[in-house]
Amino acid sequence: MADDDDVYTLDNKQTLKSGSKQWVKLNVGGTCFLTTKTTLSRDPNSFLYRLIQEDSDLISDKDECGAYMIDRDPSYFSPVLNYLRHGKLVINRGLAEEGVLEEAEFYNIAELITLVKDRIYHRDSLPSKASKKNVYRVIQCHEDELTQMVSTMYDGWKFEQLVNIGSQYNYGSDEHAEFLCVVSRECGTTDKSEVEQTDKAKVLQQKGSRM
Repeated sequence: MADDDDVYTLDNKQTLKSGSKQWVKLNVGGTCFLTTKTTLSRDPNSFLYRLIQEDSDLISDKDECGAYMIDRDPSYFSPVLNYLRHGKLVINRGLAEEGVLEEAEFYNIAELITLVKDRIYHRDSLPSKASKKNVYRVIQCHEDELTQMVSTMYDGWKFEQLVNIGSQYNYGSDEHAEFLCVVSRECGTTDKSEVEQTDKAKVLQQKGSRM
């Protein structure tokens, strides 16, 4: 970290004196952050707002560069600081919402606490991909019925496989081929009848493959 009289360069290419009274340095778990008093004052009831007051009732050591030392995880502090900067909750991939919630509660930022709790609630309300199953059904039909059957599938059912099980009957002098049409649908839960139908599908497919 540079000394107080050194110059810092910002993303917008502007420069400033680090000793400016408007700028604040924070040492969070060994990682230094540079921000403004305006940013840290977004929530007047927060720990950070109280920390930077001249008559602060909080006791905090400073490092050799004059940064307030805070013994917290810097990875989870970044979403907190960014929220104070622009009012939006942005959590990088790999960070757990629960970790951000812990920091929001530690710094006592009420609006951020609400946002993170809402995100956790919506995350946990979504159906898990692991809970979804494919339900299979097998429909036996002759060749004249195939086109109509495939074109009239509905309610999320989709065509999977067609198994020729040979000629099973005759109309007059013409032979008509019989088929097993396998269709599937993704669902969150599977009832007993659907499980039985799935097992039946496997048996019929094996039977058809041997013909």
